[in-house]
Amino acid sequence: MSRTAKRNRQARWLGVVTLAVAGVWAAGPVPGTAADRVSSSLAPGLQASVLVRARELQRLRSLLVSIGGEVVEEHYFHGASARRPENLKSASKSILSLLVGIAIDRRYLAGIDQPIAGFFPRFFAATEDDRKAAITIEDLLTMRSGLETTSNRSYGRWVQSANWVWHVLSRPLVDQPGGRMIYSTGSTHLLSAILTQATGMSTLAFGRRYLAEPLGIELPAWQQDPQGIYFGGNEMQLTPPAMLKIGELFLRSGTLEGREVVSEGWVRASLTPRTRSRFSGRQYGYGWWTRPLGGRQAHYAWGYGGQFIFVVPDLDLVVVMTSTPTPGDERRAHLGALYDLVEEEIIPAAERRVAAERPPVRPEAAGF
Repeated sequence: MSRTAKRNRQARWLGVVTLAVAGVWAAGPVPGTAADRVSSSLAPGLQASVLVRARELQRLRSLLVSIGGEVVEEHYFHGASARRPENLKSASKSILSLLVGIAIDRRYLAGIDQPIAGFFPRFFAATEDDRKAAITIEDLLTMRSGLETTSNRSYGRWVQSANWVWHVLSRPLVDQPGGRMIYSTGSTHLLSAILTQATGMSTLAFGRRYLAEPLGIELPAWQQDPQGIYFGGNEMQLTPPAMLKIGELFLRSGTLEGREVVSEGWVRASLTPRTRSRFSGRQYGYGWWTRPLGGRQAHYAWGYGGQFIFVVPDLDLVVVMTSTPTPGDERRAHLGALYDLVEEEIIPAAERRVAAERPPVRPEAAGF
C-alpha cells in the first residue's frame, strides 16, 4: 500500500473514531466503561487520538486534563466515577507533604530544620544511637533520614508490627541523616505521627480543616496504624476531580479561587529537586517527583499501579490519572504507557491548544 493510500486510510479511520466518540458523548456514558461525567473541549481530532489510546489501557480508571484552569478532558473507565474516591497509594506522600507545609505556615511546626527527636521522647530516651536525633523534618520529606527502608521487601514486616512508629525509628542507620535518598514509606508515616503530635489533631482532622474544606473537596478516612495514627504516605483516597484541584493548587502557587491554602514558598520548595532516586534517576523534592516529559519539565505525585497528578507549569497543564492499584504482570507496561500517553499525546495536544489561543503578535510588538 502506498504512503498516500495509507494516509487516506488513517484519515478515514480517524474520522470514524471521531464520529464514534461524538456518539458516545451524545448517548451518554457507556455502562461498564465510562462513568457519570464525560467531557472534552480539545479539537475533535486531538481528543479522539487521546481517548482511543486511553481506552486501550485496561488498568486505566480515570483521565482528567486541565489547561489554564479549564477542564478540557474528563473520562472514566471500567466502573470508575467522578464521585468515587480512588486509592492514591504512594501519591499520598505528596498530599502529606502538603499538610506538613500547611502546618509550618500555621506555626504548628517550627520549620523543616526541626529535629524529630522532640516528638518521640520515649523512643529517644531509650535509644543509645544519638545520630538518629539529628534527623529533621526535611530529611523525612526528602527520604534522606538515613534509616533502613520499610518499603519493598521490608514493607510487610513493618505493617504487621505492633507499633509502626517504633518499628521505623528502630531501623538501623544505613547512611547519615541528610545523605542519599532511601525511599521508605516509614519516613512519611513519621510525618503523620509528627502532625498528630504538633497539631493536637489527627492527620485526617487536620487535612479536612486546612486542605479539604478550603478546596471544597472530601477527604475520606483511611487506614490507621495500631496506635490510631493515620497511615502517612499510603492508602489515602480522593476522587479524581479532588486530585485535579490539588494539581491546580500547585500550579497556582498555593492559592486557588482567591484563597491561599499553602504558601507560595512551600509550593516552590516542594517542587525543587533535592535528591535523586538511585534506581530511576528521577529527582525528588518534598514528596513530589520531577522529570522531563515531551520536552517540558513535569512535577508529579506518583502512586503504585499508576496513580498520578502531573503539573506542567510551562503549559498551565494538570493531568490526573488513576488506575487499578492491584499487582499484575502488566503493571510495569501500563506505567510506561501512561508516561507515553502524557508525553506523546496530551502534551502535544496542550501545546497546540495553547498556541491556538495565544493572541497573534502585532508587528510593532515583535520589533518590526
